[in-house]
Amino acid sequence: MRATVSLVLALVFTAGVLFVTGVGVGPLPPLGPTFNPATGVWTMAQGAHKPTAETLSVPGLEHPVTVTFDAQGTPYIHAATTHDLFVAMGYLQAQNRLFEMDLLRREGEGLLSAIVGRAALSSDRFELQLGLLRTARANWTALGPTSRARRALLAFSTGVNDVIRQDERAGTLPVFFKLLGYRPAPWTPIDSLVVQGVLNQDLSYTTAPIEYHLLVHSLGYTRAMAFFPINPANVQHPYDTGPYVKAPLQSMPSQTVVQTPFDLRGGIPTGALTGVAEATSAGSLASSRAASSVLGDISALAASFRHSFGASNNWAVMGNKTASGYAMLAGDPHLTQTLPSVWYQLAGMAPGYNFSGVSIPGTPAILIGYNANIAWSLTDGENQATFFYREQTSPAHPNQYFWDGAWHAMNVVHYTIPVKGGASVPLTVRLTVHGPLMTQSGETLAVDWIGALPSPDVGTALAIMRSANFSQFRAALSQWRSPTMNFIYADRRGNVGLISAGDYAQVAHGQPWMVLSGTGAEDIVGTIPYSAVPQAYDPQTGFVFSANQRMVSASYPYYIGTSLDFFTNGFRANKIYATLAPASHLTVSSFTRLQNNTQDVMAAAVMPHLLSALQGQTLSPTEQDAAALLHGWQGNMSAQSPQATIWWFFLGHYLTDTFGPWWQASHVPVSQDVNLQISATSEVGTPLVEDLAAWTTSDPGNPAFSPPGGPHRTASQVMVAAFRQTVAQLTSRLGPHPSRWAWQRVHFREFSSLAQVKALGYGPRGSSGDAWTVDAADGGLVSHAGPSWRMIVAFAGPQALPAAWGVYPGGQSENPVSPLYKDQIAAWWTGHYYPMHTVSQEAAQGAQWTLAP
Repeated sequence: MRATVSLVLALVFTAGVLFVTGVGVGPLPPLGPTFNPATGVWTMAQGAHKPTAETLSVPGLEHPVTVTFDAQGTPYIHAATTHDLFVAMGYLQAQNRLFEMDLLRREGEGLLSAIVGRAALSSDRFELQLGLLRTARANWTALGPTSRARRALLAFSTGVNDVIRQDERAGTLPVFFKLLGYRPAPWTPIDSLVVQGVLNQDLSYTTAPIEYHLLVHSLGYTRAMAFFPINPANVQHPYDTGPYVKAPLQSMPSQTVVQTPFDLRGGIPTGALTGVAEATSAGSLASSRAASSVLGDISALAASFRHSFGASNNWAVMGNKTASGYAMLAGDPHLTQTLPSVWYQLAGMAPGYNFSGVSIPGTPAILIGYNANIAWSLTDGENQATFFYREQTSPAHPNQYFWDGAWHAMNVVHYTIPVKGGASVPLTVRLTVHGPLMTQSGETLAVDWIGALPSPDVGTALAIMRSANFSQFRAALSQWRSPTMNFIYADRRGNVGLISAGDYAQVAHGQPWMVLSGTGAEDIVGTIPYSAVPQAYDPQTGFVFSANQRMVSASYPYYIGTSLDFFTNGFRANKIYATLAPASHLTVSSFTRLQNNTQDVMAAAVMPHLLSALQGQTLSPTEQDAAALLHGWQGNMSAQSPQATIWWFFLGHYLTDTFGPWWQASHVPVSQDVNLQISATSEVGTPLVEDLAAWTTSDPGNPAFSPPGGPHRTASQVMVAAFRQTVAQLTSRLGPHPSRWAWQRVHFREFSSLAQVKALGYGPRGSSGDAWTVDAADGGLVSHAGPSWRMIVAFAGPQALPAAWGVYPGGQSENPVSPLYKDQIAAWWTGHYYPMHTVSQEAAQGAQWTLAP
């Protein structure tokens, strides 16, 4: 029966592919070899079942390795040596996620055009300019010959390549390689480091200084900074409340350490460092053209690789707040949700290691998980990590830029981008001391992105996996550079902690949230010393937490970013704080409820003010019905809630009615930069929503409510108008009965196929939550991002191993016809979890593989 079902599924999928390719959709190759009965897409049926007991040959091993699988396909690896542990990790990831791994490295290395054609050319150009490949090479070079990270990366690559060679010999490469007509290149440690860089870019690269430049040009500096201040306008709860000490800065490496002229893959120089002529013109037109060029480049990236949202949660509580009397930890990082998932779950045991958690496919470490002694998770720090510099050039000094009182030759790296179905495209990347030039249109702008600097993240992750206490955990994180992450911690002895580890670049002069002068005076001069970065350990409150909010109060003596660049609005953090602060006798069920909570705390705070404003107003029958529904509503964005629908559409009108007149009068260039569009979920939306939350509750007469050149207005007047617009819009869209305006009729979650084949995704499906509920649904009415992994760890004392549970919206396999492709979605959707174990905890319940040298 299983074989029959597998074959039918393969036939159905094949028929769909034939239909698509029959009308010439996509850059697909001739399909003759694709349907070879021995080596074509039919072989995907071989993976359409859960693992079964077998012995497999893995030449890269030194000793046999045992792998046991649970019902969800999570492997539990028992290896005699660390070398064999990492070979097995590479082997298992490649067995289940090889195509995903290849896409990730191609994205970062600028090699997508080679498999999909010119449609990806802009993305490839951008990545090669930004330099993830250059950074990966610098990271590899910096590793000592005997470092744990180097040995792990080499062993991991060996395991991946064992799979590639076996699949090529047997004709069983994953189906998408066959459909696109190419074979994966051998995996290298550089590829793993590039994948690390892709995640770094997703979490820390922004264009906020460009946005500030355009906003200041339109609104004026005073108005722009009033709307987008450094510190948020609304009340927030930082986890590190001080007191703070300002210590001398710590030095940072220069961008010049990654300016080496390598080609795309082999490390062969394709061009010498030479000077390049540059010319610049002054004035607002030049600035506008430069901004458009940079923004156009970033918009070319796939949504999965652009930072456009910020939402993750973690918290840990001490035993005085739990029913068990022991520490507990929870974490749910929010990333783009795809099939297959960004995570691959596994557990491993070898000398020095006994861990369980999730890894990024293509990397030899787990980022979130636990061992016998400690548990950890992370959220994005969201401090400013991207700085733009306006370089001074002159026709009188060709091949040079002016910096530090003298003219200097630019460095140049030449690339050749292979393009499927067409000629290769040459690319020249020019670099200054600040970093690569991102545009020469009008002005010469270079980007100093902290993520481009070498960072020993793999070594740090391995050290965390081996840590047994907070001292070792903290020492490991002292080497973490980028992206800045809020690493949360709990241990079996009842301790909890949180460290926002990474580099926080500081400039001696200038306004770093703006485009800076490239002549040297406004250069980065160092980073906040590790002893002074935001952190907490066993606080008197009994808990630590982060949700991408600003980690410190306004009295923190260092610059870390602004409300636009790029902390989130603090509503999730406020909900977590309000839940944990008064709590006692917390249990796993308490943590589960909080991770799946869908209360919008801004809605709960603003709703009484809206209802007050509506009192005494003459309302239509439909408006009366809508208002009546809102009485007593506490902001729960449940799927069935009509109040949730009314609130979200009201908020959109409230934002537009308040700030739209300013945008129109000042000609804010929203057509030039989509991030400037007024929306609750746009880049500018975060600080504007913070402004509204603060002004509505504490400053209803704020001048911003009065349009420029128009009559005086208050928050109440704007809210009444926005409410009427909301009812009219929803009546037109959903009918005249507000009780039937369920949130799930207009709000959806969708998990897209990483291969961009819609039939292989999930949804859209009507859903609960919004962009700043704890159970976040980022991105507006159709969410493609949210909790990508949920984990809860409960300790049971100094002598006992912890208990843990986890789930993610996907499955372990990337094979669309496998029962492990999306089998965890149902549990994730309903707030259920699966037990997690370390290898020493796992009883042999599922199939067992023996991996033999």
